[in-house]
Amino acid sequence: MSRILITSALPYINGIKHLGNLVGSMLPADVYARFKRAQGENVLFICATDEHGTPAELAAREAGQTVEQYCEEQHEIQKKAGAEFGLSFDHFGRSSGPENERFTQHFAWALEDKGLIEERTDKQIYSIDDQRFLPDRYVEGTCPNCGYEKARGDQCDNCGTLLDPTELKNPYSAISGSKNLEVRETKHLYLLQSKLQQRIADWVAAKEGWPSLTKAIANKWIKEGLQDRSITRDLYWGVPVEKNGVPRPGFETKVFYVWFDAPIEYIGATEEWANAGAGRDWRQWWRLDAGAEDVTYVQFMGKDNVAFHTVSFPCTILGSEEPWKLVDTLKSLNWLTWYGGKFSTSQKRGIFMDQALELLPADYWRWYLMANAPESDDTSFTLEHFASVVNKDLADVLGNFVNRITRFCASKFGEAVPEGGAYGETEEKLIAELDGKIRAYTEYLEAMEFRKAFAELRGIWVAGNEYLQVAAPWTAFKTDPERAAAAVRAGLNLIALFAALSAPVVPHTAEKMFAVFGLDAKEAGAWPKSAKAALAFLKAGHKLTLPDVLFKKIEDEQVAEWREKFGAPAE
Repeated sequence: MSRILITSALPYINGIKHLGNLVGSMLPADVYARFKRAQGENVLFICATDEHGTPAELAAREAGQTVEQYCEEQHEIQKKAGAEFGLSFDHFGRSSGPENERFTQHFAWALEDKGLIEERTDKQIYSIDDQRFLPDRYVEGTCPNCGYEKARGDQCDNCGTLLDPTELKNPYSAISGSKNLEVRETKHLYLLQSKLQQRIADWVAAKEGWPSLTKAIANKWIKEGLQDRSITRDLYWGVPVEKNGVPRPGFETKVFYVWFDAPIEYIGATEEWANAGAGRDWRQWWRLDAGAEDVTYVQFMGKDNVAFHTVSFPCTILGSEEPWKLVDTLKSLNWLTWYGGKFSTSQKRGIFMDQALELLPADYWRWYLMANAPESDDTSFTLEHFASVVNKDLADVLGNFVNRITRFCASKFGEAVPEGGAYGETEEKLIAELDGKIRAYTEYLEAMEFRKAFAELRGIWVAGNEYLQVAAPWTAFKTDPERAAAAVRAGLNLIALFAALSAPVVPHTAEKMFAVFGLDAKEAGAWPKSAKAALAFLKAGHKLTLPDVLFKKIEDEQVAEWREKFGAPAE
């Protein structure tokens, strides 16, 4: 049994996540974690809410709460939504916890000991009325590039231009709206990434198995030259710039920048997991001097997070010169778009996780998102395409198969796996076809090529339907009941096989399929090694219970209603 550490990009705390966030990191990570567990691997799947930074303070202010109250409440909301979507985290932590605070401070001073932290004086916007420095997102104004009047100090959401607050025209405080601003000098700590240029370049070059998107983004940053980066901010909310509980002189009102502490929370959340259960040791997963050299570490994230995990976080780990585990594989994904435009948390554009579950059960969304995962390019989500895929794949293929064979069995043989003749040439052809498809499906999941994997899984479901058409037990029953019984037995065993193969992507449905035969999903869900063994799994006489319809079709009227509800663009 190998050990596999899996982390997905941390969902930011400011509100429930949209479908693009879900498919960009958490959902593919969950599918992979479930797949590896089914293979019998020792998996530790870690995630957490990313709770520091300017947006958390602004969102709390808008909600009329302290930032502590806001983050605690939003963490529980996101944790609940993840559970309802079937995200099988071993631990879902909080970056505002004491574990992450301790690790963040540890890394900062370890880097300083290696000559990689430097104090520098910056010029920054100061609000006289608010009596504080304003970090980039606390400053808003007119974009100098496109004229958009609500550009933030770090980026214009209209044209995408990266900005410095001092570049904005007519700037004002996002806290109070005050325009009584001036530029003042302030000190910050900088991580000297430029000193680690060659080491990071060599490390990335050695990652031959990385997806092309991951490699391209990393190499772009390396080619442009690593820039020294500020790791502190003038904020109240965050990890304090302290050593052994004592504030660093001149940094009493500052905290570490969220992009420094957030990736460190992968380690912090693992210690949270260890502290929550007896006999657990976080060091065995993260410290090479405590056993982590045997761990395979896989990260999942959208393309906008890749640079921070192929450059900035590795600078922290490598720069410390301590024996920490580094990522082995980084699966990056492009963006899921809303009718070709951006999903947006801040502008509430698109469908969000809680809204999705009010419309349909999680497996409808899980299947669509993973079967159409934005891997090679951005993928446009439309309600029309969603309905078409659900109806064709889930209702017409998988659901129809389960419904047909169970009801035919009950009507002709009773609610038990029938006795009958031996499998013949038709079943042998089916077994040969399934073995090839299962092998391909498994290989694609191993490679984290999800669209290809789930095209194969759909092909496996189709093969089951085609088998029923050829075996035609409803026809054979009239002249050869033994042959019909064998075909029904094969069909019922296919339900159990389909459940095991489908569990990584539609886990709730897989549980229902196993429940037809009174099987526990954890016990019966081991990854199939051969189709021949799978078709002999359920023996004659094994009881079954007729299931409800697994998937209801989405009607045109529902699509029209949802289009209006979520403001889909006009066709």
